[in-house]
Amino acid sequence: MGYETDFLGGELPMPAPRERGGADPSAQLDTALLDTAQLDTALLDTAQLDTALLDTALLDYVHFSVRLDQRRRLARVTGVNLDGANLVEVERTGDRWRLDPRVPADWQAGPEVYADNPLDRGHLVRRRDPVWGDPAMAARAESDTFHYPNAAPQVAGFNQSKELWLGLEDHVLAFGETEGLRLSVFTGPVLALDDPPYRGIRLPRRFFKVVAWLRSDRLAAAGFVLDQSTLIEALVEPESAPPGAVGGGLPELGGFRTFQVPIAEIAELTRLAMPQLVVADRMPRAIAASGWRELVDPGGLLL
Repeated sequence: MGYETDFLGGELPMPAPRERGGADPSAQLDTALLDTAQLDTALLDTAQLDTALLDTALLDYVHFSVRLDQRRRLARVTGVNLDGANLVEVERTGDRWRLDPRVPADWQAGPEVYADNPLDRGHLVRRRDPVWGDPAMAARAESDTFHYPNAAPQVAGFNQSKELWLGLEDHVLAFGETEGLRLSVFTGPVLALDDPPYRGIRLPRRFFKVVAWLRSDRLAAAGFVLDQSTLIEALVEPESAPPGAVGGGLPELGGFRTFQVPIAEIAELTRLAMPQLVVADRMPRAIAASGWRELVDPGGLLL
C-alpha cells in the first residue's frame, strides 16, 4: 500500500514540507542511487521540517500516496510508483469521485468547489499511472485515484489539453511503458501564499511534476511546471487576483504553458525537500542557468 520508497532499488522518499528559505534536509541521502561525482555539499545541509507537516495527513492508496494539507484542503505533494513493464488496461466507467473517510470532510476540497463552473477535478496522480500488477490490484488502484485528496481544481482546457498537461503525462507513461522502466512520479499544486480565494479554498495557479527513474543504475530526474494563472482570473473577484499577480518572485507566465524547470527551483517554489531529486536533475546546468525552458512538444524534453 502507498508509495514505496525503495521502488527504484534504493531509498527515495517523497518530498516533504520544509521551512521557507531553509535548505533541504539530507535525511540520509541514499548515495547508492546517485552519481557521487556530482554531489554538491551545499545540498547536504540540514533544516528543520516545516511545522506545516503537523497540519498534513499522509494518505496511502494502492501504489501511491497523497500528503494532504489541512489548511489548504489540497495535496502538498503526491507520489506514485509506475511499473512500465506491468501496466494493466482498466476500462474507465465514468467519474466516481468521493471523499476519503479517513480524514475530516472539511480537510478536503469536495464537490462544492467544482459545481457549475469551468473547473475540472484534475487528477494529481494520473488515473492510469498506478494501474499495474494483478487485475484486482490494478482495478483498486484505478478506483483509488478518484478520491478528492488526489484532485486539484484545473481549468477545463488545461487538464484536457493533449499538447500540455495530458501531453506531458502521456509522454511520461509511454516512456515507462515502451522502455519497461520503473518510474516514481511526484506531482502537486504549487500552494502560493497569494493564490486567489474561491469557495473556501485558494485556487492554485501552477502545478509541478518531478519524474525519477534509473539511468545506467543511477538516479535520473526531470522537473516541470505547468501554469493556469491567466485562466482563473474570471473565476475570482478582481481584488482577490490583481492582474499580473504572481507568488514568490516568479516569472509572470501565461495560461496553458509548460516549462521544464530545474528541480532545485521546484524545491524552493514548493517549499518541499527533495535533495536526491535535485542532485539527479537531467537538466544541464548551462541550460538551467538561462531560466525556465518552455516546452511546445515532447521533443523538447531533456531526459
